[in-house]
Amino acid sequence: MKKWIGVGLITLTASLALTGCLNDPSKNTAGGAAATQPATAAGSGEADSKAPWIASKNTTRINSSDPYEAAVLTSHTLWMATSDDNRPGGVVLVNPEEWQTALASADLIHHPNNGPVLFVNKDGIPDVTVRELKRLQPAGVESNQGVQAILVGNLDPKVEKQAKELGLKTDKIPADNPAAAAKAIDAYYAKVAKENPPSVIVGSSESKEYTMPAVNWISHMPEPLLYVSKDKVPQETIDALKTRDGKANIYLLGPDSVISAAVEKQLGEYGKVVRIAGKDPVENSIAFAKYKDPATGFGWGITTPGHNFSLISKENPDLALASAPFSHLGKHAPLIWTEKDKLPDSVMAYLMAVQPKYDKSPVEGPFNHAWLTGDERSISASGQGEIDSMLEIVSKTGGGHGGHGGMSGMPAAGDQSGTAGGDAGKNSGTGGTAGTGSGSASGPGKTDMSGMSHAGH
Repeated sequence: MKKWIGVGLITLTASLALTGCLNDPSKNTAGGAAATQPATAAGSGEADSKAPWIASKNTTRINSSDPYEAAVLTSHTLWMATSDDNRPGGVVLVNPEEWQTALASADLIHHPNNGPVLFVNKDGIPDVTVRELKRLQPAGVESNQGVQAILVGNLDPKVEKQAKELGLKTDKIPADNPAAAAKAIDAYYAKVAKENPPSVIVGSSESKEYTMPAVNWISHMPEPLLYVSKDKVPQETIDALKTRDGKANIYLLGPDSVISAAVEKQLGEYGKVVRIAGKDPVENSIAFAKYKDPATGFGWGITTPGHNFSLISKENPDLALASAPFSHLGKHAPLIWTEKDKLPDSVMAYLMAVQPKYDKSPVEGPFNHAWLTGDERSISASGQGEIDSMLEIVSKTGGGHGGHGGMSGMPAAGDQSGTAGGDAGKNSGTGGTAGTGSGSASGPGKTDMSGMSHAGH
């Protein structure tokens, strides 16, 4: 097995492929083994399997569209496991085909584990995941009785057997349906953390595209994800909300076409409800990235330059499960949906609104960056190029980096920010709806996560 090159090299310039190896993504059998696919030309629609990471000046691509391998690459990027201080405490093992359970299990990434979610299947633990577990050698979580792997969901007993054969101390959170899984994960977190977070996210168990943006937030912050259907609140969700004694801060993710007004009203019996919504999945992800509740500190509140984003093709949403830890370590990032070959208009407008602008020199910063997850079958080379350009720092006067006087042809990002605004930045946390709207981005300058439980690493 070839040695993987450390994540410190991924800042090399446009489309530089780092040395490393993965096997055929369709087989999920040998992450880290010699590559079996030949190299392909850029723009061919297929990524070179010899390049786990592909970086440009403002983006880093996790170069696999297979969720199993993408999860391993994300894990390797964030937990280099070269010493005790960059090794995870524990991992979560879950079947990505049970997407609702996999999504909710991200609440365990930061606390208690400080470790990734890795994927198993109905036949056990595939080799690509086995190899990563051997590389990581999770240290065990002292606050969780030394557990090194938490098995979540309705998994085959073979998964636990294999994990134990790898020398891992395991624990299980079994569940037969999404609402039950979310309730059990919430209870597990509360037991280990010895606290019950007063705020929760409630999402649709029927709409992956609208609910998935929650995964990045819960990967770092203590709030759990609970589930409803369009017209019904499951008993398991009611039970979890009741543990907040009628004082829950409930952040409902998605428009009323996905979660009805009747469900919103019923949830109000258990606390204060704020709906965060966009008219389509893309605008919904933007609304969540912009939203901030100043009363509770909940929400990214990203309406200014100097931030990181995680862009996933809406055609391959399961990759968001694999890349969720990018909101936990390093350049913390909310999830934004994109398209294969270009940015949706709403994302383009949002990135224009937060594009960095310098006064005298670009070394002043701040800088934006994006993680892209998926090979060129998910996000094309031209798509990556457009994203890279929209993240680039530009002069406040509209000039670029050419010569000493700037390039007059470069757009002045600040002049176009009005199209990407919305109501999200204005929310006071007193209830109501946060959307993407058409006004100016008037939210708070920074995401203030101070005072939130387990906010540190």
